[in-house]
Amino acid sequence: MLQQMRSSAKYIWIVIVIAFAGGFLLYETSGLLGRTAVSTSTVVAKVNGEDIPYMAWANTKASLAQQEEQQRTRGLTLDERRQIDEQAFNQLVNDRLLQQEYEKRGIRVTDEEIVEAAKYMPPPQFREAPELLTDGRFDPAKYQRFLASPGAKQQGLLAQLEGYYRSEIPKQKLFSQVSADVYVTDLRLWQIWRDTHDSASVSFVTFTPDVFKADKEKVTDVEVRKYYQAHLKEFDRPGRATLSIVSISRTPSATDSLGTRRKMQAIRDEVIKGAKFEDVAKRESDDSVSGKNGGDLGKVTRGRFVKAFEDVAYRLSVGQISEPTATANGFHLIRVDSKHGDTIEVRHILKLVRQGDSVAAVTDRRADSLAKLAGGADVASKFDAAAKSLGLLVSRINVREGETASYLSRDVPSVSAWAFGDAKIGESSDLFDDDRGYYLVRLDSLRGGGVQPLPVVRDEVLGIVAREKANQALMSKAKAFAEQAARSSLDAAARAQGLNVSAAGPFTRSSNVLALGSVSEAVGAAFALPLAATSDPIGTDAGVFVMRADRRVESDAKAWESQKTAQRLQVTRGIREQRIRLFVEGLRKTAKIDDRRKQIQSAQRRQTS
Repeated sequence: MLQQMRSSAKYIWIVIVIAFAGGFLLYETSGLLGRTAVSTSTVVAKVNGEDIPYMAWANTKASLAQQEEQQRTRGLTLDERRQIDEQAFNQLVNDRLLQQEYEKRGIRVTDEEIVEAAKYMPPPQFREAPELLTDGRFDPAKYQRFLASPGAKQQGLLAQLEGYYRSEIPKQKLFSQVSADVYVTDLRLWQIWRDTHDSASVSFVTFTPDVFKADKEKVTDVEVRKYYQAHLKEFDRPGRATLSIVSISRTPSATDSLGTRRKMQAIRDEVIKGAKFEDVAKRESDDSVSGKNGGDLGKVTRGRFVKAFEDVAYRLSVGQISEPTATANGFHLIRVDSKHGDTIEVRHILKLVRQGDSVAAVTDRRADSLAKLAGGADVASKFDAAAKSLGLLVSRINVREGETASYLSRDVPSVSAWAFGDAKIGESSDLFDDDRGYYLVRLDSLRGGGVQPLPVVRDEVLGIVAREKANQALMSKAKAFAEQAARSSLDAAARAQGLNVSAAGPFTRSSNVLALGSVSEAVGAAFALPLAATSDPIGTDAGVFVMRADRRVESDAKAWESQKTAQRLQVTRGIREQRIRLFVEGLRKTAKIDDRRKQIQSAQRRQTS
């Protein structure tokens, strides 16, 4: 099998090399990368002194973007591309760190291990391939026949499998070493079980501070600086930008929706009268991925599609054409080509609901005018002038780095990525669009991410310190109340001071008890306090509590024993996954990573400006 993998591999690599060289030449000759910013020797990062070439990052980004576009059946926004850029970079850095760890530990992979893994441990995507399922479950016999088939060799899949296992087997060996000593004792399993099955019910009186301006005025600058310095990590924030935005709506009307339904009905009539479904799909479908394949969505099982589509598809007989079916994506004509249990082979024709041609033409002309007047402008006044000229409302939005911008309670594509992609204050963006509208923004202010300077977060720190001081001041009042309650009762002490007694429960140690604060000291105290006893004051972020334990129910030991084996497997798996995650995070934290992306992107921007 390994020989077959390698005999196929040379052809795969020839294609990859040609694609790489062609892509790089396109970059170089088109000026997309600029003449000086990027070359074959450009390094996007160094990981413990080892280079990551820019082109490795570019190729990984391109591969991930292609996969995402195929899945989404559309082009990607700048926000989505920015996320993929980050994903590709992190993937390359982590791969380099793991390779360094393999070398340090002497981890290798043999040909025999690859062959064995290929036979009996298929990659996850193979386990989900409809062609390898029987009654909705992975069929090892089908997989073995597939590996032995001429098609597997001709498609280059054996070469891909070898590459996959050369990457995955060392990783699994390393992760096994990292988590091999994980063992969960019966005592620990019992504690975990009790945390989710013991219950408590309590009564309590809450002393909640009111933090007014007068309280804040009691906080000194020294106290503010001391708290800030002791809690710097709490003020590590993403970048923030303020933008002016104008939009031109492309939202279709009810008339447009009705027109699309009628169009789909006409297409259905054409197919019913004898037109080939596949040919009509290639000509008419707005699904660019399946459309070119005659509407083919492949063999799928339940849960793959949105409910409205799936409900219709599973009701159809083989060969039957559905009526126009509405989903959030538009209108569909659906045909099921085969059924085997829960597995169906399905095709569809999609028509998106868009503005009618005459209205769309007017909308597009306004958008073109907006782009010409202010698109890419570096003078702030051009944005305002364009909005006034076209009668557009200028709004302000705040955007956080790494999050999609929101305007009128909906996501706006590409705006955030543009704002944090080296844009300048006062600069206007190019025209962005989605199915609902065209958008133009201007960058009005920008604050970089990281630990925020004290002047920026001073009011927040002031409020935190004021609340802490107010809580401390309440402790003496709560202590006096607790002493009175201990002499009489919680209810009597509350009546004497005009306070309310509240109740909570039953709840577990791991419950989020809103009245007592999430996983707070008060929740823990409810399980430690003797029944009917009144607690000392319990300070939390939500206030100060004086509590009485009213009732507790202990876990059923027999019920725990009956599921202990399954619990041990589950808990052990979780701890091992956590151990591996922390190990990889530790490699990342202790590594020396020289990230040069911003310098390269700035150089590219200067080159093309």
